[in-house]
Amino acid sequence: MGVYGDVFDIRTKGEDDILDISGDVAKVIADSGIADGLVCVFVSGSTGAITTLEFEPGLLEDLPTAMERLVPKGIVYQHHLRWHDGNGHSHVRASLMGPSLTVPFKNGNLLLGTWQQIIFVEMDVRSRNRQIHVQVMGE
Repeated sequence: MGVYGDVFDIRTKGEDDILDISGDVAKVIADSGIADGLVCVFVSGSTGAITTLEFEPGLLEDLPTAMERLVPKGIVYQHHLRWHDGNGHSHVRASLMGPSLTVPFKNGNLLLGTWQQIIFVEMDVRSRNRQIHVQVMGE
């Protein structure tokens, strides 16, 4: 059993920017030399999220629209009242989606579905530099 970790950086455009990070995660797995196991992908920060999605234009529009229905921007958030940074909804959205994802891999290949990619979703109202931590465990 081995464990390998690495970090890669991404730059986002701000709220609702969705990035396909599958290739970056696959590279970390390849660099690890571990053939079979689990990979955990985690974003540092409370206004970013990681999940899976079919990375296609329709869903890239549908996901932010759904988040707006679930957690609207235009209502009062105590976080905004306290800090005046306009991103109370960003924190709530990110916490609902979550900061991490664990995916199995075999023979060095992520066991994702045919149309499934690992994505990062920026929830903050401004562009950000993000660190994505990747932990590979297996043999």
